Amino acid sequence: MGKFDNHGLKAISPLGGHEPRVDAFTGLLIREVADRALASLAARQGQEEAVKSAAASYLGGALPAPASWSEAGVYAAWWMGPDLWMVSAPHDSHELMAGDLKQAVGDAGSVVEQTDGWCRFDIEGPRCFDVLERLCNANVRAGKAGDATRTSMEHLGVFLLCQEPGQKYAVIGPRSSAGSLHHALVAAAKSVI
Repeated sequence: MGKFDNHGLKAISPLGGHEPRVDAFTGLLIREVADRALASLAARQGQEEAVKSAAASYLGGALPAPASWSEAGVYAAWWMGPDLWMVSAPHDSHELMAGDLKQAVGDAGSVVEQTDGWCRFDIEGPRCFDVLERLCNANVRAGKAGDATRTSMEHLGVFLLCQEPGQKYAVIGPRSSAGSLHHALVAAAKSVI
């Protein structure tokens, strides 16, 4: 046994707990998601098609179009800007995803490990519209499954991924502001429920 084994180290969620936080309200569930590996993928100038092709082979599906997100097997990805995407997979089985993705796209793209830079809260239930309309200016009632919207909540830039219109969304923001984002979600829920 090496000198660094058996120290009982356990990962801390973005909200500082050993287990992800769950807040339940009538018609709404807010759940901290802390089990996803993240990596950003940017196509280098003139290499957009090469990156899209290599990423599609690696992910098992095409990268999403602007203002969209998609899933293929264990992978999910969302569009962040021109020729820029965030890729997500289960952390336990894909902890080294950033390195694997970089190997797949080679010199055509830039890949940056992002797992510890972001936090995610899933909100689910029939009161989603009410809560989201309190928090952001995204037209959530007109949204459809697969939409990825960049918006702000409580002065924080976030991505809002629509999984099921009116019923299920992912809110992804900066990890350093996880407490503020969580507080905003809970306060909005308390104000409408």
